[in-house]
Amino acid sequence: MDISLLFEVFFIFSAGSIVMGLFLSDRRSPVFLAFTASISSILLLWLSGESLFTGQTLHGEFYRISSLSVLSYSIDRLSSLFMFITALVYLPVSIYSAGYLKKYPGRYRLTTFSVLYHLLFVSIVLILTAADVVTFLLSWEVMSITCYLLVNYEYDKEENIRSGLLMLTMSEAGFLAVTVGFLILAKGAGSLDFASLRLNSQKLGDTSLWVSFMLFLIGFGVKAGLVPVNAWLPRAYASAPSNFSAILSGATLNLGIYGIIRINAEILQSVTHGTGVVVLVAGSVSALVGILYAVTEDDMKRMLAHSSIENSGIILTGLGAGLVFRETGHYVLAGIAFIASLYHMVNHSLFKTLLFLGAGGIELKTTTRSMNRLGGIFKLMPWTGLFFLVGAISIAALPPFNGFVSEWLSFQSLLQASALRSVPVKVAFALSGAMLALTAGLAVTCFVKAFSMSFLGIARSEDARRAVELPFRMKLPMGFLALLCLISGILPTYIIPVIDTATAPLSHQSVVDELVPPFFQLSDGSTKFSKEFISDFHDLGAQVGKDILPGRGLVVLHRGTEKNPVVYAMSTSYTIVVLILLIGAVYITANILTRKRKVTIRTCWNGGLRQLLPEMTYTATGFSNPVRVIFSAIFRPSIVRDTRTIFSSRFRAAIMRERKEIHIVDRLFIQPVLKAFRTTARLAASMHTGSVNIYAMYVIISLVLVLIVGEFI
Repeated sequence: MDISLLFEVFFIFSAGSIVMGLFLSDRRSPVFLAFTASISSILLLWLSGESLFTGQTLHGEFYRISSLSVLSYSIDRLSSLFMFITALVYLPVSIYSAGYLKKYPGRYRLTTFSVLYHLLFVSIVLILTAADVVTFLLSWEVMSITCYLLVNYEYDKEENIRSGLLMLTMSEAGFLAVTVGFLILAKGAGSLDFASLRLNSQKLGDTSLWVSFMLFLIGFGVKAGLVPVNAWLPRAYASAPSNFSAILSGATLNLGIYGIIRINAEILQSVTHGTGVVVLVAGSVSALVGILYAVTEDDMKRMLAHSSIENSGIILTGLGAGLVFRETGHYVLAGIAFIASLYHMVNHSLFKTLLFLGAGGIELKTTTRSMNRLGGIFKLMPWTGLFFLVGAISIAALPPFNGFVSEWLSFQSLLQASALRSVPVKVAFALSGAMLALTAGLAVTCFVKAFSMSFLGIARSEDARRAVELPFRMKLPMGFLALLCLISGILPTYIIPVIDTATAPLSHQSVVDELVPPFFQLSDGSTKFSKEFISDFHDLGAQVGKDILPGRGLVVLHRGTEKNPVVYAMSTSYTIVVLILLIGAVYITANILTRKRKVTIRTCWNGGLRQLLPEMTYTATGFSNPVRVIFSAIFRPSIVRDTRTIFSSRFRAAIMRERKEIHIVDRLFIQPVLKAFRTTARLAASMHTGSVNIYAMYVIISLVLVLIVGEFI
């Protein structure tokens, strides 16, 4: 089908949904939102799928302002990939919202939420299809304001107001940085469309390119959660309604990634490999800082927000590696790194949306997000617990789920730094790889804590004891996302070729044959692969399923030189079969061994206690305390109050300590800036003496300085 028609239908239907939503009652708004937003999502899936899988492109004009500026749009495979994942996030969240929003009638206007929800969807699509500066900036501003209003939806809470204002302030600062970057690029271009800017960027000097690159990286980095411009993100994600938190993490965060790729990686192609190193290091630092704070967080939504910073850092690490490889002429390695980056972006959208929906369901049924107050709810919410477990395993990068594939590819991309000549760049790759490895280990710790402390053990509060399972309309979208996490984990050889079509223009080369050899399509007479190569992998089972399954094969493999024909190889498709067989063998063996044994159920021994009280069990804070102690140099907590209760004259009954932690970004970046502003303000205030003679002296001094400077100029 012609994508131009689908494009028009999407906008007409979305505009109609916004207008109709204004006249609905709050009682009908949740179902209306779920129905209309789901239809819009399906239309966008159809539109982006047609472009992504068939290669259709679209170019056109919205409105001509003048000869200099035309509001235009363009759809290619890169924008289609981002639209596809946006729709894939919006679809389950919209269905979930029909049940989740029913807690708001009588407290807040659901009509407002519905209108803003659709408007945000439209603005995201406009950003991803914008082909000129004006359309891009106008759409970005609408998106930022709409996000602010949705974060501040529960407007009567002081914390939400502060979070929304912080988000809006930093978003506007990022918007200004991006605008200035575009102005530098537009100088001498004679047009504001992206194609002209791409041609003009090759004429700019190194200084102008570096300045514009950093402005775009910082401006888009605000939305992507890049350290140090991410202070708003944990607060905003925690304050927003949980269904919208899923949109923030699964869709709008990707806009920052898209901006960096579209502008920094595509338009600014003549920049040296040093810019790639900057992205690489910034990404790996963001990943490590994000996961450190996620591990020690007790609030479930804030933990997931910090984890979004971590995963955004992993995405940018892969992107930075790709930029370095591309600018040094290693186009195959660049293509693989770009694929790893965008594959992780897709995976993060899926499992983080699932986890936020799970957190929202837990909060809805227990009225708390504190993992210290949960525990034991798996028996009461088994399906929610199962889907949350899938999301936790996926984000912890454990096979056979999707997080493993993209993180594994990211690691392998960093390990190819041996192909580079520059020693400092190799060191940067090594340090980034070490930080990424530490991040991966901490991610496992984080989500073991999240699942075990929330769902297992005994309930640690009355809130947890009264939990009940979510209704079917809220479990269904979670199950859909859990299934996608599994499918995108066990079938990477079907997903990589699709992503490759979007990344090939960036890396200047398709790398499908280098990463997914066509074992299902190989013959002994193949000129691209030697007989020995085919024979060896045939013996290992690489062609198992050849006559049953379509496609290239089920093995992800990077081919090297004749001396080292296989650099690395992996197959989660075969791994899951082996895992199922092993689990089945263990189950059967256990049943055979215990079949004739008599089982006696007795009361658990609890260290001599008659009953294990909730206060005696491990909490999320206790679980993460070793990490807090080891990395105390980063957290640097200050003890606000230290209370010691003495029992008798020799024993301490309790030590109560209240700690206040200042985020490392606030401590190293924000607080020094605020201190400088306050000092400047105090100096300026001290100048106001009220004496006319003093003011006359200020005027004379200023005049003398102007004359002196004028002489030199």
